[in-house]
Amino acid sequence: MNRKIAWLISFLSLLLFLRTEAQPKIGEKVPEILLKDTSGNSISLHQLNAKLILVDFWASWCGPCRKSNKELYSVYKKYHSRGFEIYGISLDKSEADWRRAIISDKIQWVQVLDSDGWEAKVAADWKIDYLPTSFLINEKKEVIAINPRKSEIERLLKKIRK
Repeated sequence: MNRKIAWLISFLSLLLFLRTEAQPKIGEKVPEILLKDTSGNSISLHQLNAKLILVDFWASWCGPCRKSNKELYSVYKKYHSRGFEIYGISLDKSEADWRRAIISDKIQWVQVLDSDGWEAKVAADWKIDYLPTSFLINEKKEVIAINPRKSEIERLLKKIRK
């Protein structure tokens, strides 16, 4: 029995190590993303000119993601004019479901789609293994927070001058 527990602990530790070693970390520059938006235009994360950007991985079928969209709506509306942007990356396989969710959640920020779902290259590059997952990055495209709560985002956004 002790051998099984030791093996399980080792296995879980390895998984945690691989996950934390793979995703962008605080202070690191994030990988580029270039995907198409709802109009079919290619939108580059690194070309966004904002003081703070929330890179938000989500999907229409993800309940917590949809709840997060509703919370982000008020933050985006309040701080967008001060230099805040959201780059939403959907891992939906259905473009129609993605579009319906955008309308239903009243999303006004940048939305792009990688319709390969969990097999999406962008999800692999960023080592996304659950949704929602988000990264708050600065204008240098460096991570300053991982999965920040609404209160943390607002605290950082209050420091931005108009």
